[in-house]
Amino acid sequence: MKRRTFMCLAATGAFTVVARPMLASQLQMDVYKEPTCGCCEAWAKVMADADFNVVLHHGENALADIKLKLRIPEAMKGCHTAVVGDYFFEGHVPLEAVQKIMNERPQSAGLAVPGMPAGSLGMGDDPNASYEVLSLSKPDMKPTLFMRMGRRLSGR
Repeated sequence: MKRRTFMCLAATGAFTVVARPMLASQLQMDVYKEPTCGCCEAWAKVMADADFNVVLHHGENALADIKLKLRIPEAMKGCHTAVVGDYFFEGHVPLEAVQKIMNERPQSAGLAVPGMPAGSLGMGDDPNASYEVLSLSKPDMKPTLFMRMGRRLSGR
């Protein structure tokens, strides 16, 4: 198409712009972790394989500082913290939950899987594992059930 034809068509509104959802690869995921933590590395690898642009941070106090900055309650803490835009993912949050919150964009500060549940993403492959993913509200960080993971607890 020649430039003149394109300009004429554009001026008449002949083109429609379609908004597309942002691809994961367009989203930077900052992951804060201890330098030697293997389960955090496994979790971050799954996120990178899902096409997030993962940037690892493990400088002195980086993990403690981000948890403090985000005001993550002590009872909700996991072994690593990831940040994508306005959301945080605390601990071994499953890929399905990360994708769901990024697609739906709820009014939430982020998601948490407290502690290090056996069989959660990065914590081994246990088909009988079951655990809850919690959403933390803005601004009070009150936890509510977001998703149940595992055979016995699957679904929302």
